[in-house]
Amino acid sequence: MKLEEMTSGVFAIAPTPFSEDGAIDNLSLDRLTEFYAESGCKGITVLGIMGEAPKLEFKEALDLAKRVIDRAGDMSVVVGVSAAGFAAMRTLSHNVMDAGAAGVMIAPPPALRTDDQIIGYFRQAVEVIGPDVPWVLQDYPLTLTVVMTPGVIRQIIEDNPSCVMLKHEDWPGLEKISMLRTFQETGKMRPISILTGNGGLFLDFEMERGADGAMTGYAFPDMLVETVRLSHEGKTDAAHDLFDAHLPLIRYEQQQGIGLAVRKYVLKRRGILTSDAQRRPWPKLTPKAMQEIDYLLARVARYDKRAALEAQLTSY
Repeated sequence: MKLEEMTSGVFAIAPTPFSEDGAIDNLSLDRLTEFYAESGCKGITVLGIMGEAPKLEFKEALDLAKRVIDRAGDMSVVVGVSAAGFAAMRTLSHNVMDAGAAGVMIAPPPALRTDDQIIGYFRQAVEVIGPDVPWVLQDYPLTLTVVMTPGVIRQIIEDNPSCVMLKHEDWPGLEKISMLRTFQETGKMRPISILTGNGGLFLDFEMERGADGAMTGYAFPDMLVETVRLSHEGKTDAAHDLFDAHLPLIRYEQQQGIGLAVRKYVLKRRGILTSDAQRRPWPKLTPKAMQEIDYLLARVARYDKRAALEAQLTSY
């Protein structure tokens, strides 16, 4: 099914599994897809920033997306199609939609600076991929350096009916969510799904501000799914208690430069990835860093037994 304005839940940002020699590890990719389904995710997003998309050749990227789509079952698959030029964006978008993707995700290129440039860029992008392709607007100024005010986001959404979701990753960004929902409630903006990122770092309060769920890649997507469910059920204290138990590990993963390495290491510990390798250039965790992560996992396990990893997921 294609993405729509009422989409909610957790969409896992999938890392790209590599073997030690840099080749895509398809068996780990299959395990990862199955793991997300078993965790209760509503969808998977591939070829995002944490998917190391710029390190992939076009055929590799397309083959990876098709493989996940074929194995996703009831989960929706969103494909990151951001590119330096519109030709590559158009080709990848059309190929993955033909293969059964639910939609695509587009991020603004770092060169954009003015509001008019940002609004104009997305209008052109929609003209290129076609108005029938549902897409996710990625707002991630910390990495992309493009600042989109609530007013600019509203204008993009109003100009482009095929934009059905915002991936909200501004930081601090709680007030932005509140303002966008106010636009919606007062009739100044049509309804749109808001899923949040930043490794889940602010998910507990983002849900209370009106987010519909998360689109991020923390190595415990099953915890994110439970937090979102508890929030939707109005069980605020239970949602915060669960989230707080994981927060030290989430924080550790947010370190610039090594966040993906931490995430892959934990996914390897969980029995999902055969290797925690990234495609070069890539930073490696030191033995001391691994020791710190293991310590944090043990602390999380005092509250959430999913973090007791010695016997995790042997069936995968």
